[in-house]
Amino acid sequence: MNIRALSAATISLALIAVSLPDGARAETGHAAYYSGGRTASGEFCGPNGLTAAHRTLPFGTRVRVRNLRNGHSVTVRITDRGPFNRGRIIDLSTAAARELGMIGSGTAMVSVEAVTSSEVVKTIAVKVP
Repeated sequence: MNIRALSAATISLALIAVSLPDGARAETGHAAYYSGGRTASGEFCGPNGLTAAHRTLPFGTRVRVRNLRNGHSVTVRITDRGPFNRGRIIDLSTAAARELGMIGSGTAMVSVEAVTSSEVVKTIAVKVP
């Protein structure tokens, strides 16, 4: 990762931390998944990215989604708007659904919680060689 990318990531994390205080966004409900395509944020997201659609969270927000049935969790980035089906709180990419173990059922009861900037920094620090 170069210095510019790291600076941009730091700025993005700071903005998310300011707009989403710790514990401010936690909800429970049904999730489904989709294969990807052009998103409301203007990005193209394929089925292998860890992304999601949410009705109100700002684009770029990272959230931890946990399958309440099996305890599996995944962190995804909000890149799209939706879901538009009644009773659902989040639509996940195919890759995220696979991580949660919900491919067979198509939907799952999940909890969704915004990830704090300090948690993201810890994750990045672990992944950077």
